[in-house]
Amino acid sequence: MGWLAFLLIGLIAGFIAEKVMNRNHGLIKNLIVGVIGAVVGGYLAPMVGISYGGFVGTLIVATIGAIIVLWLFALLAGR
Repeated sequence: MGWLAFLLIGLIAGFIAEKVMNRNHGLIKNLIVGVIGAVVGGYLAPMVGISYGGFVGTLIVATIGAIIVLWLFALLAGR
C-alpha cells in the first residue's frame, strides 16, 4: 500500500474513531490517531485470527485500532 493511501486510511479511521468515541479532535490529531490505530490494528488482527485485505478491510482494521488507541489514551489519562 502506498504512503498516500496509508495516510488517507489513517485520516478516515481517525475521524470515524473520533465520532464513535464521542471526542472532538482536529484534522492532525485524527490523522495521528488513525495512523497509530492502523499500525495497532494491523498488528493485533492476525493475532486474533482476523485476515483482511483491500481498502474496506484495511479501513475497518485501522478504525478498530484507532478506537483502541483512543480508549487506552482515555484510560491512561484518567478521563
